[in-house]
Amino acid sequence: MVYSVKSKAVFILFICSFTISSNAQRKGTVSNPFILNPTDSTVVWGSYWSEMKPALKIKSGDFVKIRTVLTSNPERLISAGVPADQIEKELIAVQSVKDRGPGGHVLTGPVYIEEAEPGDILEVHIDSIYLPIAYGYNAIGISGFLSDEIFDRKTKIIHLDKEKMTGDFAEGITIPLRPFFGSMGVAPPKLAGRWNSAPPWVHGGNLDNKELVAGSSLFLSVHIKGALFEIGDGHAAQGNGEVDITAIETSLIGKLQFIVHKGKSLQWPRAETASHIITMGCDRDLNAATHIAVREMIKYLMEEKKLSQADAYMLCSVAVDVNITQLVDGNVGVHAMLPKSIFGK
Repeated sequence: MVYSVKSKAVFILFICSFTISSNAQRKGTVSNPFILNPTDSTVVWGSYWSEMKPALKIKSGDFVKIRTVLTSNPERLISAGVPADQIEKELIAVQSVKDRGPGGHVLTGPVYIEEAEPGDILEVHIDSIYLPIAYGYNAIGISGFLSDEIFDRKTKIIHLDKEKMTGDFAEGITIPLRPFFGSMGVAPPKLAGRWNSAPPWVHGGNLDNKELVAGSSLFLSVHIKGALFEIGDGHAAQGNGEVDITAIETSLIGKLQFIVHKGKSLQWPRAETASHIITMGCDRDLNAATHIAVREMIKYLMEEKKLSQADAYMLCSVAVDVNITQLVDGNVGVHAMLPKSIFGK
């Protein structure tokens, strides 16, 4: 075929235009992420399960901007003092979900990551977190740590100042905000069945680890094809322990990147922040959960830093902080924090 100069120019312009247009429309990049909002067809109410239908399918390396809704309902929030016109339309929409339980969390997802297979590690990098509403709440639950001693089931609405990043708890009491998602997890092993969204386990889930703020990464073992990641239980701030069973519960918007790591294995959730490596353990017994978290840190130091078992154990004693994550989710949580600054470049 013979092209004239004019036809060549038109053809080149067409190709360039197509390339620019394709790049501009490509989803999954940091500047153009996939969007996943909570609707009656894109949330899971109260469980992590290998049989859930995906709400979104992506590839390893893709970014997704995900919105979550707080764990409550419009009637309860209005009775606690939230004006009716401040109730999110998303929270209203998900009330029509009929398939609920056995837990109470409203989780956005699942997200299916195409490359993820059993035995892989899924890294969930939290690029950013935003506060879409200007309030949160704290409520004393019937399964709080001191539920046998404190019987007032009070709910407090807490104003959130998104500019100052503070919460007005009471006159003269201001809480610094460090928003994070209390629940981030994948489907558990098939034999676990439909897992209650409350107790955290090997799949992650309701970890309630306040260190998982923007800039951090959560590492989870993949148990089924696609991983089936779910997220929710937004917290504007929380103390370690979460003793009355709620933090400052609020809705959140997060931009997350999903990265599949092949050829590596992980039994329990692990995390990395700008300053720390974090290992985690969950069990009904606090002592058992602590054993898991410390053993996982020893394992990390042996595998990644090439320390002997004895040296790793000693380093845990002199440099690692072992913290109670939460005491109220059926399985209690413990996390061990290793400062990265102690290692040479």
